[in-house]
Amino acid sequence: MPLPLSPPVLPQLARPGAELPGGDGWLYEPKWDGFRAIAFVDGDDVLVQSRNGKPLGRYFPELRFPEGRYVLDGELVIRTPAGGEDFEALQERIHPAASRVAMLAEKTPATYVAFDILALDDESLLDRPFAERRRILEEHVSDPVELTPATDSPETAQPWLQGAEGVIAKRADAPYLPGERKGMVKVRRTRTIDCVVIGWRPGKGKGEGAVGSLILALYDGDKLWPVGHTSGFTAARARELVEVVTPYETGETGANEPNRWTAGKDDREWRGLRPELVVEVTFDHVSGRRIRHGTRLVRFRDDKPPADCRIDQLDS
Repeated sequence: MPLPLSPPVLPQLARPGAELPGGDGWLYEPKWDGFRAIAFVDGDDVLVQSRNGKPLGRYFPELRFPEGRYVLDGELVIRTPAGGEDFEALQERIHPAASRVAMLAEKTPATYVAFDILALDDESLLDRPFAERRRILEEHVSDPVELTPATDSPETAQPWLQGAEGVIAKRADAPYLPGERKGMVKVRRTRTIDCVVIGWRPGKGKGEGAVGSLILALYDGDKLWPVGHTSGFTAARARELVEVVTPYETGETGANEPNRWTAGKDDREWRGLRPELVVEVTFDHVSGRRIRHGTRLVRFRDDKPPADCRIDQLDS
């Protein structure tokens, strides 16, 4: 593939931020809930590379790109009927069986959303400022590739913090720095939800009997549906929480089955609680009726009945 950039190219990354950076010199884009992917296109020769440099093409045979010679940075997404992104459907595509991949490619086709261009024809664009690369991208991206929206107004970008996955802010004068967290800031969408605490896990390295996490659930009809867990307690807070949760223990204990994320870690023990404690927590991503990342405890809610903690909160 005789392009000015050869795979693998590590994508430029964003450092996390609590709020949108203001002032001149920033461009803002919605944050997508998909797979980061760099696309190398040279006529009919196409290679789609994951964030870690691995080829993705066999899992997404339906992807098509406009004619030309270029390298794009973007995100692979699968749309929901409402127009959002279905990350769980995207994960299902990483499957060893070609027949299943082909079936899903037809049933739930993926879309490539471009937000940067790294090379065009025989020229690498890495050293050019982002604002200039954005103009070039707008001139060259066409169907079936989507162009991500962008604005220089933080007020215009603000709704993406409520309706999308968040916002990526990029310095307009920044070059593209593969693998580095410079020139970009990501601000995740953060929501709050009220959950029932149905168990807790001991914390490791925080003292004897400390609480490592609270196991959370929501009511779906009359059934409690586990949706996630808290995380990020300080050592002092982890010890304080022991006195809060132990009066509600049912005596039921257990351990989750080992899997590829927890294998080798001794942190799967859990202890059951009567479903009487209600907590307000912050969360960001939801996938398959589960909160994908650990939540943060805001407060205990003695004023709210557990039965009012409904699963439809995840859709709000």
